[in-house]
Amino acid sequence: MSIPSFDSPFVVHWFRRDLRWQDNRALDAALTSGHPVVPLFVFDKNILDRLDNQHDARITFLHDRISHMQGEASDLGASLLVVHDDPINVLETLAENGMMKAVYTNEDYEPYAQTRDAAARNLLKTRGVAFHTFTDHVIQAPGEVTKPDGTPYTVFTPFSKRWHLNLSEENMKTSPSEKHLGSLHTWDSTLPSLDSIGFKRSSISAPEATITKNVLTQYAEMRDIPSVRGTSRLSVHLRFGTKSIREAAKEGFKYSEKWLTELIWRDFYQHVMHAFPHSMKDAFRPQYDRVPWRHNDEDFQRWTRGETGYPLVDAGMRELLATGFMHNRVRMVVASFFCKHLLLDWRLGERHFAAHLLDFELASNVGGWQWAAGSGCDAAPYFRVFNPTSQLQKFDRKLTYVRKWVPEYGTESYPAPMVDHKMARQRAIDTYKNALSSLS
Repeated sequence: MSIPSFDSPFVVHWFRRDLRWQDNRALDAALTSGHPVVPLFVFDKNILDRLDNQHDARITFLHDRISHMQGEASDLGASLLVVHDDPINVLETLAENGMMKAVYTNEDYEPYAQTRDAAARNLLKTRGVAFHTFTDHVIQAPGEVTKPDGTPYTVFTPFSKRWHLNLSEENMKTSPSEKHLGSLHTWDSTLPSLDSIGFKRSSISAPEATITKNVLTQYAEMRDIPSVRGTSRLSVHLRFGTKSIREAAKEGFKYSEKWLTELIWRDFYQHVMHAFPHSMKDAFRPQYDRVPWRHNDEDFQRWTRGETGYPLVDAGMRELLATGFMHNRVRMVVASFFCKHLLLDWRLGERHFAAHLLDFELASNVGGWQWAAGSGCDAAPYFRVFNPTSQLQKFDRKLTYVRKWVPEYGTESYPAPMVDHKMARQRAIDTYKNALSSLS
């Protein structure tokens, strides 16, 4: 759609990872700025052009969410400005006639986002437009939780302890943005279709953005059982901000310390990404880039299809392709198998997850994969190699999860294990040991 030219002063709230009207810090600040607010969402061509799958479930999710928000705005006589373009072009066009006074947005810590926001800030400065950012995607922003000497933590446990010590009322304070929606600019626009931005509707749907007290109170006991709803399934909503992280954390404080700890892990990985952006592409500990990964496309393809001969691994990979989700315990087993049993570069596995996970978030995805590979800041040691058979016996003894996703398991059509566990484990340990010992 074309970008309108507003003939009176206004401010913009730029939606990114905060797709909700309620408890939205940047939106609340915009709505109480004294100017009408134009809510903006950009289907960013710089991101979308890199996606290969026209049926990408995340784009369907985003489009549906924006459509829902558009309906809510319409009830107030307002509208979202939704554009498929480079966001810098959009901001430049909005600033052309001098009526845009400020842009409000919530921080995004990914490397691309940091570069994009620096460009936006510089552009707007030349136009005399203020650029205001707020902490909304995490509880405590990168730089707030540090060691006494001001350096970033690289191990989770001391980070978590400092996180708790640092936590303030301000960190958890709700922003009542939903009470100020009368300040939205009253105008009308249409939403671009999925087809017009180059995508088709996905058959994969997201879980609801709700969590029951029962799930939280039993979380510590049930979180590792993939055959039951023992986890919150809120990750996609926290990733896109359709649920407030502060609201989620308050539920954790109330019902489940273990679940709250998982939210702190999320903060931790965001802090690591911001402090060590190189780790989003390379090993956090550079010596692990010396590991001589195997290059075997057939092994990679069997893993992606869920045809490894290890039923827990195969069930996880098939669940991922079918639903855009994989249970967290299974993610660890699958990633360990990839890096240790197959000795394939963790980056390849991370990219596959990035392409298929509905809840994909760069910091957590890379953090989890580097944990499995042993190369991360808070990683499993290289000599820890998950046994996928014993993991199956421990967490899916009755094969409920496996039978759902691998119905041919136990028949002649199910393949034999593509690699022997004992051999693969020793090969991985020897390979890592030799690569790391060569440094000395």
